[in-house]
Amino acid sequence: MLDESVSTWNHRDGLLRLVKSLSPKVVTLIEQESNTNTTPFFPHFLETLDYYTAIFESIDVKLPREHKERINVEQHCLAGDVVNIIACEGAARVERHEVLGKWRSRFLMAGFMPFPLSPFVNATIKILLESYCKNYRLEERDGALYLGWINRTLVTSSAWH
Repeated sequence: MLDESVSTWNHRDGLLRLVKSLSPKVVTLIEQESNTNTTPFFPHFLETLDYYTAIFESIDVKLPREHKERINVEQHCLAGDVVNIIACEGAARVERHEVLGKWRSRFLMAGFMPFPLSPFVNATIKILLESYCKNYRLEERDGALYLGWINRTLVTSSAWH
C-alpha cells in the first residue's frame, strides 16, 4: 500500500476510515516494527539491515541453515521482502513497514480507540516464548504487545474498537 513518499493521498488512512464505517467490534493490527517508508536511503538501508539481521538470528535458534523449511521461508518470504525494501522505490515498492506509533496516530484519527488485550493471553504467550528461547522478548506497553529478539522489537500487536 502506497505511503506519503509516493502519493499525497494516503491509502492507509482511507482504508481505516472505511473499516471504521463498518462499525467492527474489534480490529487487530499485527505489523513489523520497522520504519522503512519515508527515510532517506542510508538510514532506510541500516534499519532494514538491523531488522532482518534480528529476524535471521531468531530463526538460527531452532532451524539450521540447511534445513528445508528454513530455506523455503528465506527464499519465498524474507528474500523478496528485503530486495523490495532496499532495491525498489515509488509504486514498485510494496513492502512498507510502519512503526506502531504511526499506526496508533492513524487509528486515533480514524476514530478508533485502543482495545485492551487479555492479560491471560499475554502471560501465556510470554511463557511459551521463554520456553522456546530466552532471547525472545514480549512486552506489553501502552496497550500493545511488542515481540522482540534480544533488544530489537520485531513485531507489534494491538487491538482497536
